This record gives sequence, C-alpha cells and structure tokens, in this order.
Amino acid sequence: MLKRIFTWWNGATIGALYDIGRRSKLVGQDEQGNKYYEEHRPSRDGKPRRYVIYNGVAEGSRVPPDWHGWMTYMFQDPPTVTPLPRQAWERPHQPNMTGTIYAYRPPGSLAREGEAHGEAAYEAWKPNS
Repeated sequence: MLKRIFTWWNGATIGALYDIGRRSKLVGQDEQGNKYYEEHRPSRDGKPRRYVIYNGVAEGSRVPPDWHGWMTYMFQDPPTVTPLPRQAWERPHQPNMTGTIYAYRPPGSLAREGEAHGEAAYEAWKPNS
C-alpha cells in the first residue's frame, strides 16, 4: 500500500488513480495489462487528454504501436474499436530490453556468455590496406 502512495514508477500513485478515474473513462487494455484512459471533456486545444496506467514499471517502450498511435492522436479510434491490421511477417511487440538479461548482445560482445573473446573475435582496422 505504501508503494502505491509514494512511487510513480510502479504503476500510478493513489492520487493519480483517483484523479484519472474521476475525470476519465477506461478505453481499453493491452496484452501487457496497461490500461488506457481518455478524459470526458476536451482540453484547451480541443483534444481530450489520454493517459496510460502501466501494469508494473512505467516504461514508455512498453506501449504497443497501435496504442501509441491512439495516444498520440494518429488514430481517432482506439485499438479496441478499430484494431491495427497485422502482417504475417510482423513480430509481437516487445519493450526495450536494454539493461536486462534479454538485451541483444552482438557477436564478440564481452557481455555475451559462452563465447570466446580473444584475437579471433576481433579484426583491427588497417588504414590504406
């Protein structure tokens, strides 16, 4: 409970949840459990404010492309009403994995496990060759 009151990076604080719940309506939820809201009334620029309440750590790359398009007013309707068409070659959305054990480590990287790191893994640049 204290975590909900004082930390904003683990979802939303109780004050934010109260304020967003009072002024907005729930529009939908994505595969990761993030919830999306839209205010009842438009703001000064004529567009209603849109919010995301993250399920867990607040990380912007966790918003899938279809919801990102709705959040930035690229799409009028949310993905719950008009889903973004998926191509057969598309992979499922993944958040930025930098800094996690799932981060991409190219061949020759010191962080890559189970690989020899020595002279064979590196070829020095030679000018005029």
